[in-house]
Amino acid sequence: MTVILGLTGSIGMGKSTTAGFFRDAGVPVWDADAEVHRLYASGGAAVAPLAQLCPQALKEGAIDRAALKDWIAADPGALKQIESVVHPLVAAARQRFIAAHKKVGTPLILLDIPLLFESGSARLCDATLTVSAPPEVQRARVLARPGMTEAHFQTILSKQMPDTEKRARATYVIETHTPEQTRDEVLQLITRLTER
Repeated sequence: MTVILGLTGSIGMGKSTTAGFFRDAGVPVWDADAEVHRLYASGGAAVAPLAQLCPQALKEGAIDRAALKDWIAADPGALKQIESVVHPLVAAARQRFIAAHKKVGTPLILLDIPLLFESGSARLCDATLTVSAPPEVQRARVLARPGMTEAHFQTILSKQMPDTEKRARATYVIETHTPEQTRDEVLQLITRLTER
């Protein structure tokens, strides 16, 4: 039996680092953000339909995210149109990943989905994991990113489910205080999920 673990966490909580620890331990990881990047890249399945919706987003055979953001800012209906193209493609890719691992009996797979609860994707999982950190740690991590401002950070937070709610909904919570402690907890969780 393949156990499907869904991973989520608000910005700056250590989700990418945590996913990396699962990957390092040999757990196959499907990354929703990476899938969107593939779909937008030259030759990606979303390029042609998005270019039809927003011709100015097509740059050198790929979709320019900045142009999509400009369109979303200018047109209240733009996001829904983009999502109607991208979401089914992402869901199909995720389903192929799950099916391939179930077929070969992979013991544990990780779905790294930023909007795991908001999108309803948690229903595909046997268990869910939220990574978390104290608000002041989260803020310091995010504001240390190149080009990040307090205003942009607050905008991102306003669009994400509050950390307290993610923690309440999750099967497991890992506090990402240090990389070493986070890695240790990931390894313990892998053992727990693969030995049941």
